[in-house]
Amino acid sequence: MSNTIFCEKLQKESEALEFAPYPGELGQRILQQVSKEAWQQWLAHQTMLINEYRLNMLEANARKFLEEEMVKFLFGEGSEKPQGYVPPSE
Repeated sequence: MSNTIFCEKLQKESEALEFAPYPGELGQRILQQVSKEAWQQWLAHQTMLINEYRLNMLEANARKFLEEEMVKFLFGEGSEKPQGYVPPSE
């Protein structure tokens, strides 16, 4: 039986993550307030940001940018898509 939490992002009861997906206090906050579904949405958005902005994850400023976007996406007003972004057609 899976645990449920009230997801801050989705504003509903949803299946909880099984472990903190990020280190430190932010990881604990995500574990306690973000559902599996919302985390999967973030991972897809994060991938799009990395690809569109051609981020090099070895650079500290790229990691800082993604962390800021993650906080906005999960707990704030949301993370914007890059200007001119066109989703791939399926």
